Amino acid sequence: MNPDESSCFHCGLPVPAGSRYPVRYEGNEQPTCCAGCQAVAQGIIDAGLGSYYKHRTAEAERAVLPPPEVLAQLKLYDLPEVQAEFVEIQPDNRREAVLMLGGVTCAACVWLIEQKLMRLAGVERAELNYSTQRARVCWDESRVRLSDILLAVRETGYSAAPYDAQKHEAQTQRERKKMLIRLAVAALSSMQTMMFALPTYLYADIEPQYLLLLHWGAFFMVLPAMFYSATPFYRGAWRDFKNGRTGMDTPVAIAIVMTFIAGIYALLSNAGQGMYFESIAMFVFFLLLGRFMEQSARRKAGDAAERLVKLVPAFCHLLPAYPDPKSEEAAVASLKAGDVLLVRGGETIPADGVVLEGESEINEAMLTGENLPVPKFSGCRVTAGTLNTAGPLTIRVEQTGSATRLAHIVRLLDRALSQKPRLAEQAERYAATFTRSLIITAVPTFIGWWWFADAGTALWITVSLLVITCPCALSLATPAALAAATGNLAARGILVARGHALETLAAVDTVVFDKTGTLTHGRLQVVRTLALAGNPYANAAAQALEEHSEHPAARAIAALPVAGSLKNAVAARNRVSRVGHGVCALLTIAGREQNWALGRPEFVAETAGGIPPELAELEQQGSVIALGNADGFQAAYLLADENKAGFDTVIAQLQNRGLAVHILSGDRRAAVAALAQTLGISDIRAEATPEDKLAYVQTLQRQGRRVLMLGDGINDAPVLAAADISVAVAGSADVARDGADILLLNDDPTALPHLFALAARTRAVIRQNLIWASVYNLIAVPLALAGFVTPWLAALGMSFSSLLVVWNALRLRR
Repeated sequence: MNPDESSCFHCGLPVPAGSRYPVRYEGNEQPTCCAGCQAVAQGIIDAGLGSYYKHRTAEAERAVLPPPEVLAQLKLYDLPEVQAEFVEIQPDNRREAVLMLGGVTCAACVWLIEQKLMRLAGVERAELNYSTQRARVCWDESRVRLSDILLAVRETGYSAAPYDAQKHEAQTQRERKKMLIRLAVAALSSMQTMMFALPTYLYADIEPQYLLLLHWGAFFMVLPAMFYSATPFYRGAWRDFKNGRTGMDTPVAIAIVMTFIAGIYALLSNAGQGMYFESIAMFVFFLLLGRFMEQSARRKAGDAAERLVKLVPAFCHLLPAYPDPKSEEAAVASLKAGDVLLVRGGETIPADGVVLEGESEINEAMLTGENLPVPKFSGCRVTAGTLNTAGPLTIRVEQTGSATRLAHIVRLLDRALSQKPRLAEQAERYAATFTRSLIITAVPTFIGWWWFADAGTALWITVSLLVITCPCALSLATPAALAAATGNLAARGILVARGHALETLAAVDTVVFDKTGTLTHGRLQVVRTLALAGNPYANAAAQALEEHSEHPAARAIAALPVAGSLKNAVAARNRVSRVGHGVCALLTIAGREQNWALGRPEFVAETAGGIPPELAELEQQGSVIALGNADGFQAAYLLADENKAGFDTVIAQLQNRGLAVHILSGDRRAAVAALAQTLGISDIRAEATPEDKLAYVQTLQRQGRRVLMLGDGINDAPVLAAADISVAVAGSADVARDGADILLLNDDPTALPHLFALAARTRAVIRQNLIWASVYNLIAVPLALAGFVTPWLAALGMSFSSLLVVWNALRLRR
């Protein structure tokens, strides 16, 4: 609760007369009793966690002003009331949260933060998304606190805070603006230093006093680039040094400092020698330009998760006294299950829920990739982040915040982008080793050129070697391609939930489909009715027997066309159901009472006598339900599942790609065989238990096959886990959906060929990037060692190589 004006806003104690320690909260000034409460309250509000004061159930203890203010602010994140907004509570005292990071400049930063967090006792998982600069951390609350995790990141040289979409956007804009200012300063500095250096290139006989003036002018003009624009490289190198490793910034920082020191020495000792100041300014400018363009391209490549996060609005129209139509503005973060909302046309659905009133059409393209709006009316479910395109809807909230379907999708996408496939891990290990080797090689290079030529020549050759061979392109090759491909698929309603999926998918040679719910809709329908006795009341009698059943077969019987006069002429009593066999009852039809049975032919034969031969022939075509009474069998119904449209084309396209296609189902053999014949599939396994399905896929794997399994049920969970790649549809059981490597959000089978095509393109782009990065270094190292590359040209080459890798990856977004 909020205290009154005479009580402390934070702890609720009386405010001493004459004391004034105000805080600003939601535009109003609130009193606190002391400097400690003022500092803590203002820290909570400034951290964007002011809703703590709305949701707390008791006053806080009186605060004591802590000496280390940063540590005190981090401790606030340990409060359960504060964590309620962004921390997901899991069983066994586990917690999971998304953090936004600051200061991340390259893939090495990601590796460093991951290593630091994973060495904390109690941290079970730390997955960093390099493209969006978000981290998903899972920890044991009994062993480590969230403040310890945030402090560990800060001690590593980076910043971390609970993720907030608006704050993250503001942080991104601030970093972008700061980078643009550094870039502008470096550009001006390089132009001015080149203005002073250009006469020395054009004229060899400049008088000493004028030459000295030019060199001092270049010195002063390079200072802004040296001490302002280049600071990101110094900070990165210092972080690496403190953490006992070498990163991408280390050779660059060494090169800049070495050149500047040598330039000062030459300036003070002999103004006639080269000063190198124009080279410093130019390669700082080119390095910053390359990094800025690379970061912009990287954000484009990995913006799928960001687009999803931004879908949910900040505010909504709450109906606190529903069915009273009066609404009030409310923060989406404060919603809870059971709240009733009004969503007007043109507004975004703020939470998962069910429609109570109204009719409209919802655009779900942002989640499923389906462009056509979906009709919604009373009883229909709606999803957070989707757009209401027509009339107003009254919605009862069922899931909010991290429990919504959208939040689940974002978690899966984050996990996929943060997990590193085998190629990326190999490239990072190679890049780290290459960087250390590069720095070691620079020492004999400098000594050798100093001995053969002079110190000036040795310096610029060593600097060029350090800069041009920085392995940024190698580290970016795989992550950039995977991020771009993942964004492409997300826009089409295909969610890649595991980092290795695209890499493994390109090697798949066998596709195994479950039947019910995957190839078919899982909705039985009567496809043929066999009248055995010409009884006009047969369909009405069947519906009367199944009147109160929710069995899929009963729903198919209920859909049979029956005239109202015939249905009203049938009355049932003493209904008895035998699970797995059928149902029987006493039916009164046109004044005559008889015992009727509906179900398996063997069950009906107990009432109706011998099974007609026509039924044996009908059973060869699929599932059969028989109807009979004491006079004999009256009718038989052939049931079939409704096939999903478009799968025949999908199967043909997969087979044209050289993939072997199988059907693996627990359904009866006749039904599976009929579907396989329709789709042109020859390899089938019917009437399979979950154990049979698992054994079937493992047998294929022992034969050397790489298997993709597409399933949807709880019984498919074991085989989905065993397959090399598992795919589930949006309507799958939770255990199947959560365990799948790839999720088809729009349940569209035509996505599969696109998925395989993009996986092949992604593998090709990754190979192109790795080949280019390797060839570039093979060419650049000898050229730099031979003295054919100047420092500014080295900076341009390194930046161009990184940009080429990212731009090549961006082709996958199309």
